[in-house]
This record gives sequence, structure tokens and C-alpha cells, in this order.
Amino acid sequence: MNKTLEFLKESVPFYLATNEGDQPRVRPFGVVLEYEGKLYIATDNTKKCFKQMIENPKVEISCMNKTGQWIRVTGEVANDDRREVKEFALETIPNLKSKYNVDDGVFAVLYFTKGTSTIYSYTDEPETFSL
Repeated sequence: MNKTLEFLKESVPFYLATNEGDQPRVRPFGVVLEYEGKLYIATDNTKKCFKQMIENPKVEISCMNKTGQWIRVTGEVANDDRREVKEFALETIPNLKSKYNVDDGVFAVLYFTKGTSTIYSYTDEPETFSL
């Protein structure tokens, strides 16, 4: 988990893929954190990507770091509507406070219920981790 989290934090933006029907949708994301040992992302529950993840929780994240390694995070996500996780996200990533607050009815955090992450490179064997 730690390698996955650090890789994503160092490689912002990372790209999140969802599905809309039979069409993949990809967009840049920048918020990732760990809470209770789980990998979380944050978004706005009025966005299409949120609705897509609720309808089909299978997602992938990918990005490349400055050294030329890349990561693929594959799994399923679920919405976590608990106040304490939202408060933790806002404290951990203070710039979110300019857009969201715990009681706005819009701020959403989702976590990986299952999945794997694999870090690739042109020179080394891939490293795979369970989420």
C-alpha cells in the first residue's frame, strides 16, 4: 500500500478510468490518501465520474513518475459517506477545503474494496501489491 500511495502522490496528476456503458472514460485526478489501511480517492458526487463508479465500481488508475516508471492500479471502489473519513481527507489535503466541506452534500470519498497495483519499468521486473 505504501509504495502505491507514494507513487501516486509523487505522480500527480494520475489518470482514473471508469466506464460509461461500453465506453471507457479517463480523466486526471489529484487526490489520493490512505485511511484505515485503505486507498482512497476524492471527488464531487455531482460529477459523471462519481456516478460511473457507483454504477460500475471497476476502475483503473495509471500514471508515470519522473524516472520513467509507471503504475497501474486495478480494482473496485465503494463510496464511504462517513463524516470521519471526510474530515481526515480535508485535514490531510488542506487545499480541498477551498472547494469542499464535510457538510456540503457534495464532497465524496471512495476507497478500493479490492485490487492490485503494479509498478513497471523498462529495466526492472514489475512489482505487484495487493490493496
